[in-house]
Amino acid sequence: MQPFIIDEKLVCRLIASQFPHYSNLPVKPVAVGGWDNRTFHLGKDMLVRLPSAEQYELQVEKEQQWLPQLASLLPVPIPTPLAKGMPGEGYPWKWSIYRWLEGETIVSANLSNLNEIAKDLATFLTAFHQIDSSGGPKPGMHSFYRGGDLKIYDPETRQAIDCLKGKIDTDHATEIWETALNTSWQGTPVWVHGDISAGNLLVKNGKLCAVIDFGQLSVGDPACDLAITWTLFAGDSRKIFLEMLALDKDTWFRGQAWALWKALIVAAGIVNTNAMEVQKSCRIINELFLTEL
Repeated sequence: MQPFIIDEKLVCRLIASQFPHYSNLPVKPVAVGGWDNRTFHLGKDMLVRLPSAEQYELQVEKEQQWLPQLASLLPVPIPTPLAKGMPGEGYPWKWSIYRWLEGETIVSANLSNLNEIAKDLATFLTAFHQIDSSGGPKPGMHSFYRGGDLKIYDPETRQAIDCLKGKIDTDHATEIWETALNTSWQGTPVWVHGDISAGNLLVKNGKLCAVIDFGQLSVGDPACDLAITWTLFAGDSRKIFLEMLALDKDTWFRGQAWALWKALIVAAGIVNTNAMEVQKSCRIINELFLTEL
């Protein structure tokens, strides 16, 4: 059981003890929080992000080092840390203060047409992949192996497929998975976000205005960032995204497999979730089955 509560009181104590010049600013939770971090508004222009468990602390130093360097080279804003906090007040891990970025998530915006978002995201990822990745963090536990070899999730994927016998076309699922496992990234390692999802894309006036949450940042195979092709886009927006990203077919196969892995483990109940997420995952699996690359 978690030995402490990450709430406004804790954040206020940490700010008062480590950044007293900010201690007069109000603290309140963000409207939509994440899993890896607990996030709070600090005044109107800043955020405080605290890892929610030990394994997520690995991301703090990485973000502090690399996000400021990447930010100036990308076509839309990304979070940049303003300060690094240290353990204290009963909280055991390092944490960060960030500048607040305007916009609402695609989920909140409830956009009916995602064509412009598909164009903007493809442009962002193309620019991201072109940034020199020398010295960047290799895939590992800090990124939950995003950017790395899919094989690390092979036992879990096959377990999920077995659990779903009689509910999905398990032969088709196995074919998609094994096709991807027989390929690998042949290019120079590129920057990988690791969690390109609707909740991490901010929009304003129907356009992408920021990409957030780089906790799974690494350099390696970009395939995991393609899962959104099936988890968000459909129809014309999916076609636009596929056509604008100049990636080989094998990389798209692996992108498809990343989307399949996540959908399978949710649908099979291997990870804690809810009925709505299970239903969504089943829809994604069906979309993957209907796709011809």
